[in-house]
Amino acid sequence: MTDAAVLSEDDTTERPDLTQVIREAILDAQFAPHQRLIEADLSERYGASRASVRTALLNLAGEGLVERLPNRGARVRAITVDEAIEIVEVRIGLETLCARKAAENLTPADADRLRALRAEIEGAIKSGDLMAYSRLNQELDRRIRDLSRHGTATQLLERLRAQSARHQFRLAFHPGRAATSAPEHIAIIDAILAKDPDAAEAATRAHLSGIVEVLHGME
Repeated sequence: MTDAAVLSEDDTTERPDLTQVIREAILDAQFAPHQRLIEADLSERYGASRASVRTALLNLAGEGLVERLPNRGARVRAITVDEAIEIVEVRIGLETLCARKAAENLTPADADRLRALRAEIEGAIKSGDLMAYSRLNQELDRRIRDLSRHGTATQLLERLRAQSARHQFRLAFHPGRAATSAPEHIAIIDAILAKDPDAAEAATRAHLSGIVEVLHGME
């Protein structure tokens, strides 16, 4: 077997994990917007080959998280507020679809888990734990996508949400935002629990439209 064949097999094994690891590092603010992503440094940091790092950065450039600069390598892409607004506007169509599907597909076991998540969200708001509330919001979004069983919408939403993750984090700590968004999330949950697709769609649309309004205020 040639060295090239061995390298190719190693890259195939490493690529999904390394892309995910660097993606999570960007979303967790381990790398700042416009920070250069140097292949040699990433290779040493993650114990991966330079070829694997290069492939991961190409994958993330395709997702809009990284931008490639001519003769300068790659850097973390900064998403503007205008772009974040456009992303949420696209999400409205996809997330309302997922909410409808979730209401239609709900099983008794799904309902029990959703009620438990509802209680956790209410508990985080009552205790003023905004970090926990932000995490639970992400869990609710993921749960609704899973319940929808709509693979195409889920894939598109995961990419869009990754691009706007920093703005979503800022929103969670925007003054008074939690007091507004919590009842909106509860309304979405209750509509799904009632297996009412129209109400689930309407509640989701109202929530995301509110996010657009807040983002306009950040311009």
